[in-house]
Amino acid sequence: MKSDALRGHLDALLLAVLDGGPLHGYAIIEALQARSGGALDLPTGTVYPALRRLETAGLVVSDWSTVGGRRRRTYKLTRTGQKALAAERTAWREFTTAIEGVLGGGPWPTRA
Repeated sequence: MKSDALRGHLDALLLAVLDGGPLHGYAIIEALQARSGGALDLPTGTVYPALRRLETAGLVVSDWSTVGGRRRRTYKLTRTGQKALAAERTAWREFTTAIEGVLGGGPWPTRA
């Protein structure tokens, strides 16, 4: 998938993955890849700065944990992040409906 296609949607994608519960950074990358059928294979250099930006904005919080002897930063949605995700999902539905109306090839509406 072209990286240009993700422009403006990365934050919403990250919030959506975290809606399922707290995850560490690499697990977020794996979840994006799995849920997109492999179409989204984002580098850490894209995901981690976005997670920091979301944390600064108060949409996610992070905490350090130790798993299998390794320290990992785990991210989870805040209440504000849940509200932002709901708004993003609504905006996405409206956008895709509008685009489908144009690209879907359906009949043109008639003017009265």
